[in-house]
Amino acid sequence: MTITQLEYIIAVEQHQSFSAAADACFVTQPTLSMQIKKLEEQLDVVIFDRGKQPIIPTDVGKKIIEQGKIVLKEAQKVNDLILDYKGEISGELKIGIIPTLAPYLIPLFVGSISRKFPHLQLKIKELQSEQIIKSLNNDTIDVGLLVTPIHEPGITEEPLFYEDIVVYTNPDYKFEQQLEVNIADLTSPDIWLLSAGHCFRDQVINLCSYQNTNKMNSTLPISYESGSLETLIRLVDKEGGFTLLPELAVDELPEDAKDRIRTFVDERPMREVSLIYARNYAKAGLIKVLSDSIKESVPEQLLTRERGHVVEWR
Repeated sequence: MTITQLEYIIAVEQHQSFSAAADACFVTQPTLSMQIKKLEEQLDVVIFDRGKQPIIPTDVGKKIIEQGKIVLKEAQKVNDLILDYKGEISGELKIGIIPTLAPYLIPLFVGSISRKFPHLQLKIKELQSEQIIKSLNNDTIDVGLLVTPIHEPGITEEPLFYEDIVVYTNPDYKFEQQLEVNIADLTSPDIWLLSAGHCFRDQVINLCSYQNTNKMNSTLPISYESGSLETLIRLVDKEGGFTLLPELAVDELPEDAKDRIRTFVDERPMREVSLIYARNYAKAGLIKVLSDSIKESVPEQLLTRERGHVVEWR
């Protein structure tokens, strides 16, 4: 059994076609088919049911393919260890990042890190927090960028920076007459929230003890939960009420819109943004490069935890 043969059967399972798998592996179809047939003969089993379209693995084939994925991942770690030992900043780093962070953070660091380390390939995907944790445990990503603490066994959390949580209000809403807002004022049906699954939604709920039953008293024309902070901002502008925003999102607002930001009386809630990864991971060198690049790219004041208190979401 060879690594190449395992790559071939995984490709066929993914593409459900011998020809498409051969194209993906940059070999001819006869070469790929011959190697898979040879593997089946060596193991004395049939891995794929060739009588069905699209091609699907047999029951035992599914088990072999799943084990093959584990073998390939572990084999790749040998290359990663060697690169780390030599101090070479090259290879691939698969990153999962939450949607409420991605549009504000990625543009800050991705260009500089690419220019500084041209042989480092970043593959970035937006995922919700629970999806990032699951993907990290399944070894389908190398590192996650999300809000902590998460208190997850087997996961290392490396805090990067801290964002203030502030209020964004409509000019005609009652907060317009206040320079600062009490936390108790947030327990209102007039708040626009992210949809379920976003950690920032859970932080907001934990911060203001929001209760959905209050919606019947809302002055808002509709009840709507969004997956985008930008959508919430537009809804506040057009329909009234208020929402909460993290600090990096505020930095992207037009100057006139920044006048609608309100901070809190006697409190400074923050969210802790961290880089998370599995312990003893082989790509430690690449992860450190990512960590350093992000810290260098964000405003310096965000690096100080003592500015306020961290609001947990999990």
